[in-house]
Amino acid sequence: MTSDSAEPVTLARRLREGTAAVHDRAHGSRFMSALLGGELPVEDYAALAGQLWHVYDALESAGDALADEPAAAPFRREELRRAPALAADLHHLLGAGWPAECTPLPATRTYVAALRTIAADRWVGGWVAHHYTRYLGDLAGGQVVRALLRTRYGLVDDGARFYAFDAIPSVPAFRKQYRAALDAAPFDEAEQRRVVDEAVRAFDLNIALLDELDPLTGDDRIPA
Repeated sequence: MTSDSAEPVTLARRLREGTAAVHDRAHGSRFMSALLGGELPVEDYAALAGQLWHVYDALESAGDALADEPAAAPFRREELRRAPALAADLHHLLGAGWPAECTPLPATRTYVAALRTIAADRWVGGWVAHHYTRYLGDLAGGQVVRALLRTRYGLVDDGARFYAFDAIPSVPAFRKQYRAALDAAPFDEAEQRRVVDEAVRAFDLNIALLDELDPLTGDDRIPA
């Protein structure tokens, strides 16, 4: 990354630029493209929600474990928590027995293990990397997903609460505040680069999860 433009090289900028390529790869997921195109049954969305519940439960548990770390405080925002919303969606989609139907896939177990290791190591920067990757995505592209769930699958409230941030009155203002919190984080340049590397890893873990949810190779519901 260069610093020859007027924009300073802040952590928010490093994250945006450093994850640009893997961000594009994530958006090219065959599974998500087919799901949002209405080519898959709603059960496949429920399968995705079930795997994401494990991820967000681990991410939010890691944040709770880091509650006494001052650097984590600006990011521990109750209005962002998604695990309760996912649980409500899964109850609607799968019924009261949903936990038994949401066994984590190998890719999900790897993802969760990474988050638990970060919590055990008390690595705030690593947690922030995953926090940034998941929640800012939910507040941006996730809102497109929410609209498509409504039009393609008829999921308006129940079943799609994961993408509803009702406690955030202005998403653009919140994102601006979030970027300011990133830039104010007490990370030196070396740590900022570690944070960016971990954010790239977070995207890769998400891509692996989506790939594993993809129907079996050769299934003609999703053209290669």
